[in-house]
Amino acid sequence: MSRVTSEKQLSELRERYLSKLSSFGKRVFVCVGPGCILSGGIEVYDALKAELDKRGINAVLDDEKVDEKSVNAIKTGCHGFCDIGPLVRIEPGAITYCHVKPEDASEIVEKTLVGGQVIERLLYKDPKTGKPITHECEIPFYKKQIKVALAGSGRINAEDLREYIANGGYAALAKCLTSLTPQQVIDTVLESGLRGRGGGGFPTGRKWGFAAAQVNDVKYMVCNGDEGDPGAFMDRAVMEGDPHKVIEGMAIAGYAIGARYGYIYVRAEYPIAIKRLTRAIQQAEEIGLLGDNVLGTDFAFHLKIKEGAGAFVCGEETALLASIEGKRGMPRSRPPFPAVSGLFGKPTIINNVETLANVPMVINKGPAWFKSMGVPTSTGTKTFALTGKVNNTGLIEVPMGTTLREIVFDIGGGVKGGKKFKAVQIGGPSGGCLTEQHLDMPLDYDSLQKAGAMVGSGGMVVVDEDTCMVEMARFFMNFTQKESCGKCVPCREGTKRMLELLTKITSDKADKADVETLLEIASVVKDSSLCNLGKTAPNPVLTTMKYFKDEYDAHIDDRMCPAHVCKAFEHYEILPELCKGCGRCKKVCPVEAISGELRAHHVIDYDKCIKCGACAETCAFNAIVKR
Repeated sequence: MSRVTSEKQLSELRERYLSKLSSFGKRVFVCVGPGCILSGGIEVYDALKAELDKRGINAVLDDEKVDEKSVNAIKTGCHGFCDIGPLVRIEPGAITYCHVKPEDASEIVEKTLVGGQVIERLLYKDPKTGKPITHECEIPFYKKQIKVALAGSGRINAEDLREYIANGGYAALAKCLTSLTPQQVIDTVLESGLRGRGGGGFPTGRKWGFAAAQVNDVKYMVCNGDEGDPGAFMDRAVMEGDPHKVIEGMAIAGYAIGARYGYIYVRAEYPIAIKRLTRAIQQAEEIGLLGDNVLGTDFAFHLKIKEGAGAFVCGEETALLASIEGKRGMPRSRPPFPAVSGLFGKPTIINNVETLANVPMVINKGPAWFKSMGVPTSTGTKTFALTGKVNNTGLIEVPMGTTLREIVFDIGGGVKGGKKFKAVQIGGPSGGCLTEQHLDMPLDYDSLQKAGAMVGSGGMVVVDEDTCMVEMARFFMNFTQKESCGKCVPCREGTKRMLELLTKITSDKADKADVETLLEIASVVKDSSLCNLGKTAPNPVLTTMKYFKDEYDAHIDDRMCPAHVCKAFEHYEILPELCKGCGRCKKVCPVEAISGELRAHHVIDYDKCIKCGACAETCAFNAIVKR
C-alpha cells in the first residue's frame, strides 16, 4: 500500500477496498477468539479454506478477479458467545453456525456457500422453544446488545488494515487533523459524556484537558491494556479483534493533548494481542497513519508496545508508568497527577483500551449519538465479560443503565441447571457483589457506587445458591493479597490479615471477635491505602458482609457452611429413620466419636470426629451421610 497524504486519498482508498469486499459472493467469518481457539476454531478455519481451495473458489483481497462465485474466508476476533463456539458466520445474511467441527467444512461449502442452503443442525437452538435460529441478531444472547467498542471484533480481518479502512477506519483521525482543533476534539469528547472504562469512570474529555493545558515540549499518551481481573477479557477481545481502532483512538488523543509519543501497555500473557497490535502499528506507519507527517499534516505520533509482566498492580496508572520506565511496578503518591507529571516526568494521559476504542465512533457520529445510549450520567455502552454459573457465557456490550436482570436472564439465559440466582461479583477482585435485590438496578457508575460495588473493567461472575459467599470473599482476597506490591503498610499487612481472618472463618476456627476485627481492618485498608488496589481490596468483604451476614453468622455460630462448600464444616450424620442400632459404626470409629445403645439410634460427637468416613463405609443401611 502506498503512503496516504490526504483525507481525500484515504477516502478514495476506502471506496476501493469497500468495492472489492462487496464483490465477493460470500464471506465466511471464523471466530478465533481465545474461547474458540480452545474449542478448535483454527482447525475449523483451516478445513474450510482447504475445501474452498479444492473447489477453486477461495479468494482474498489481493486477487485481481473477484466475482459473485468467490468466497472470502477470514479469521476474526471474538464473536462474543463463547458457549457455542467455534462460531462461523456467513455474509450476506448473518447465517450463524455454532459448535462447528472441522469435519463440517465440506457440508458448509457444499450446501451453504455453493448451494445457498442453511444447515439446520448447525444452527443455534432456542433453549425455550427448541426452534433453530438462522441469523445472529435473532439469537437471544445478541438481541439486547449494541456494539460500539466491539463493533469491528468478529466482523473484520484484524490483521488487514484495508478491511479497517473499508469500514470507516481512520476517518475520525482524518477529520480531527483537517477539520478540528485539539480543543474542539476535547470538547467533542467532553460533550459526549464518555467516562473512563477502566474502572474509575472519570470524564475522558476532562482528563485530556488537564494534559492539554500543560506547557511542555514532550507529552505522552498511554493505553492501559494490562487487564488483570480474574475472568475479564474485554480489552483483550478489542486488541485482538480490532487493533486499529485502539491505535486510531490513541492517535486522536495524542493530537488532542499535544503528545507525539505513545505506549500501549499489554500484559505478556496476551501474545495474540501483542502480535496483532505490532502488525497494525507497522501497517499504519507504512501507509502514513502513524509516524511523522500523519496524513500529510504537521502532526506526528510514534507508537510503541510495552509488554507487562502480569502484575495486577500495574493496572494502577502510576505503577504502570513506573513499569514502562523500567522500574518495579509500584504506585506513587498523587499529586502530582500523571496529566501534570507522568511518564519520565512529562505530562501523560492513561486511558484503557475500551475507552480509546470508543473515541473514533464519538468523533465520526457525534456526541449526540453517543449520548442517545445509556443514561444521562453514564452515556454510551459498556462491555462485560459474563462468566460463572450462567447458561450463556461470553463477551457482551450493552447500553449503560441496562439492568442486571436483563444481563443475567435475557442475555445470559439464566442460571445453570435451574439453580437459584444468588449474586454477581462485578468489577473483579476490587469490585463488590450484587444480590437479588439489585436485579432491577441500572448498571451505571453512580448506581453501582451507591451499592458498594463498581463497574471496574467489566468482569461479571454469576454465582448460584451452591456458592459460599465467605469462601468467595476469601478467594478474591487471596488474589489481591498476592498481587499487593507491598509498598504501603495498610495494603501489605491489611490484606494479609484479612485473608488470615477469612481463612479462619472458612476453616471453622473463628469467633465473633474475628468478624469485628475483619470489618475494622477492612475499613482501615479502604481509607488509608496508597492506591486503588488497596482502597478497593476490602470491597468483596464489605459487600458480602453487608448482604450475606447470615452466612458469616452460620459459619461461626452454627458451625456450618450453608452452601456446603467449606470442607472444614463437613461432617457425618447418622439418620435416625435409617439407623438400626447395629453398632458396626461404633466399632470401626478410631476415635470413639460414636455412641448409642444396641438397637437404638446412634449419634456422632462432632468435636471428636476426625471425618475419616470409616463409619459411612461400614454402614450396611446407608444411614450415615456426609453433610
